[in-house]
Amino acid sequence: MLTAPSLKKQNNCFLVKVDDKVFEVSEKKVDSILITTSATITTDAIKFAVENNIDIVFLDNFGDPYGRIWHSKLGSTTYIRRRQLEISEEPEGFRLAKGWIEQKIDSQILFLKDLKKNRPEQKDELDDYISGMEDMKAQLEVEGTLDEMRGKIMGLEGMASRHYFEALSYLLPDKWKFNGRSRNPAKDEFNCLLNYGYGVLYSRVEKACIIAGLDPYVGFNHTDDYNKKSFVFDLIEMYRIHIDRTVFNLFRKTGFRQLF
Repeated sequence: MLTAPSLKKQNNCFLVKVDDKVFEVSEKKVDSILITTSATITTDAIKFAVENNIDIVFLDNFGDPYGRIWHSKLGSTTYIRRRQLEISEEPEGFRLAKGWIEQKIDSQILFLKDLKKNRPEQKDELDDYISGMEDMKAQLEVEGTLDEMRGKIMGLEGMASRHYFEALSYLLPDKWKFNGRSRNPAKDEFNCLLNYGYGVLYSRVEKACIIAGLDPYVGFNHTDDYNKKSFVFDLIEMYRIHIDRTVFNLFRKTGFRQLF
């Protein structure tokens, strides 16, 4: 009978138990601890993690973080958060927000171009998707304030993403094709794994914000809302590509396909 994974402190190390396997891990080798459902962690292990600047993130069944334990001291002064608020209303804030979206689209286009290199029979279709994304990016060459242009640049980002995910679906075998992005719950295996990867990535970006002294809730492109980590949603856009590449490559591996 399988038992729930557990984590505790022993001999100044983390002691991990998974089914019948037990092993120690030095705190020097741990950056963060991700706890999914049906796992246990002792208070000694929590205290040990906090003392060593290791954050603990709790994930739900979809891989989304719903809670975390982190050191109570902020990574920087209140000046950084004050400037974060101020710059969102300045021209530099708009340039930053627009630049994050441009970087995301650039990364997606580069990924499709990499995939195109070994698929000459699909080159024309991929060129059409890439051309559509390049058109969306070109339309980002606008000036103004965030309040004035937020809807426009977010709309262009959304249209570019539709081209991008249609291209990824087009390249997958028939068994794994999907109809756009789906969340909570995912409607297909590809989106399911994407959502899990993005969930882990959210926690990493939030951790980086906290360490830098930035407020995860004060967004630029994503507007403020109760309990909404808007700034994390802003910054994660530049790094989603790492999850996309990983998941797409996994679906190309025969051994992985046999899991479904």
